[in-house]
Amino acid sequence: QVQLVESGGGSVQAGGSLRLSCAASGRTFSNYFMGWFRQAPGQEREFVAAISRSGGSTWYADSVRGRFTISSDNAKSTVYLQMNSLKPEDTAIYYCALDRTSRTVRIRSYEYDYWGQGTQVTVSQ
Repeated sequence: QVQLVESGGGSVQAGGSLRLSCAASGRTFSNYFMGWFRQAPGQEREFVAAISRSGGSTWYADSVRGRFTISSDNAKSTVYLQMNSLKPEDTAIYYCALDRTSRTVRIRSYEYDYWGQGTQVTVSQ
């Protein structure tokens, strides 16, 4: 089993920054992808960013590219999401997730195997 615990959410004004963390523990896998998703009230959960196990490859949704940066520290089993130039439309619950079965990045939430509990991000005007 894998446990994912997010932290770092909060409230910020538009234009501000936050850094989310996702600490992983439990079972390890030889190959996996870590992703960040978000879900706003009344909306479907959407892909935000993903990173390969090595950290050498990253992917972003068009809506956050250039503003958000995903990174990892494998020694700490932690994935980060640095969010800059935040907008009110970034307001959502942010979840980290692990995909243990794919050999390529996937962006649909149902394709991920393990999920954290989520952390709230609120951006005000």
